Amino acid sequence: MAFLLLPNKGLEETMYRIFLASVAVVASLAVAGCDRGPSVDSGRADAELAEKQAAEKQAAEQRSRSEEAADLERRAANLESQWTEMQTKVKTRERTATAGLREEVEEDVKNARAAVADLKTTTQENWWERHERALERSASDVGTDVQRLTKQKTMADPTNKAEPIGTAAGFSERRDAFVSRLRARVDAMEEQLDKTKAKGVLETELQDTKARIDKLQEDLDELRGVTPDAWWDVSSERVAEYIERVQASIKRLDDNKTQTDKPRS
Repeated sequence: MAFLLLPNKGLEETMYRIFLASVAVVASLAVAGCDRGPSVDSGRADAELAEKQAAEKQAAEQRSRSEEAADLERRAANLESQWTEMQTKVKTRERTATAGLREEVEEDVKNARAAVADLKTTTQENWWERHERALERSASDVGTDVQRLTKQKTMADPTNKAEPIGTAAGFSERRDAFVSRLRARVDAMEEQLDKTKAKGVLETELQDTKARIDKLQEDLDELRGVTPDAWWDVSSERVAEYIERVQASIKRLDDNKTQTDKPRS
């Protein structure tokens, strides 16, 4: 009889061992699950904190840009009162300026407001195209004045020509091509203007045009090392310096030169 019971006893022991092993496995899985819970929660919290900090940083940068744009807008508005005051001042002192210089300054005063409005809608995606257009427009305006002062029917072609805008694939290549191409134009204008002499109010206009050429040269020097990350600094600085340049032009109207001399090449 005992012989017949032995297999059943062995079977029970085997089943019991299997049961204990299963309990151990379940327990280990439960412990592992409990250990993983805090780790998952911690990772989620870190991600949420990083996202919050990034949003706060972006909002702070946008506030700073808005404040800077508002300040530039006030400065641009002040140009109009400065222009009106200078016109009255010049008439009172029986001084005058060339019609070309007066028209140029008056146009610049109006364009200052437009430049600020354009800055408000400038983004990291469109800043470079706008910067190119602004510098091209400045160069064209200066070229018109140089052509008039030097009495040239057409501007001389630059000796060195760079590739047109947009032919380079990367930002650095496009930037360098643009700078080289515009530099060639500005150098050609500067060379033409260096051959021109003037006296009286025409000398004032000549000096103002030379100052604008010098500013374009400075802008191109700085542009060679610019990176896309500096998009706002480059854009806002261009507008701020444009306003400063217009202020200098307004002040330049107040001189004591007569309007008797004409430029000679």
